[in-house]
Amino acid sequence: MPQSLLSFLKRWLITTVAVLLAAKIVPGIDYDTSLGLILAALLLGLLNAFVRPIMLVLSLPLLIFTLGLFILVINAALLYAVGHLLKDFHVDSFVSAFWGSLIISIVSLLLNSLTHNDGARVQFRRRPPPRPPPDDGGDGPVIDV
Repeated sequence: MPQSLLSFLKRWLITTVAVLLAAKIVPGIDYDTSLGLILAALLLGLLNAFVRPIMLVLSLPLLIFTLGLFILVINAALLYAVGHLLKDFHVDSFVSAFWGSLIISIVSLLLNSLTHNDGARVQFRRRPPPRPPPDDGGDGPVIDV
């Protein structure tokens, strides 16, 4: 199986799990069939790949002004759009879409970090403590004037 197809399937599975958790946790997000859930995850991934970059560029002043928090509104708008485009997946309000998109983002981040999908990982490195300067036995530099 080609690596790009495997990576796509991993991302789709992670998004599906994240959307499933959002549907279970957030009131106002629901799906009728499991096919509706799978299609919602696929459509959300496609919108994130093609529409989200355009929305990010168009809303750049708001993103800068809000220090990037407007991305949460963009993610909610895309989830809300998925709810309107599919008949088996429902998002009742923008508030539900906001909380759902927040859960989807967190779950996707965690699962991508755990599976090392597309190089996304959290890594902690410790540096050794700095060595003290060598002691030459004096009181420091002497300046004669």
